[in-house]
Amino acid sequence: MTTSVKADYALRAILDLAAQKPGEPVKIADIARRRKIPQKFLELILVGLKQAGFVESRRGAEGGYLLARTAESITVGEVIRAVDGPSEDRGRGRNKLETPFTDLWQRVDAAVGAIVDKTTIGEVLRDWADRQSKGVLNWEI
Repeated sequence: MTTSVKADYALRAILDLAAQKPGEPVKIADIARRRKIPQKFLELILVGLKQAGFVESRRGAEGGYLLARTAESITVGEVIRAVDGPSEDRGRGRNKLETPFTDLWQRVDAAVGAIVDKTTIGEVLRDWADRQSKGVLNWEI
């Protein structure tokens, strides 16, 4: 399974929204700065994520974006497919002709697809927070 830069940015944006206080809209500029995503590109990505039902937006001075569903109900796989389309459409960048490895690559794609379809944004956020907290040294005696 290959993913685009757009899908990577979409996942980063959703992860950022999941890390914020529930119900509080987040400004595009803040997400772009924290996740190192070009703001204009992020604007387009968020419009697509809104159309796909992952995020919602609020207008006004206190407006911004927030998750439309819980982080536990959004899988990595469904975000990738919403942004990049089905994996059959993306291909592996390989020749579409039958080769001795065609079956192998199809099984690899299926295995990766099974993992991302079972992995929620909530799980990714928890795992990342755990890894980050283990890396913080405590010099307290």
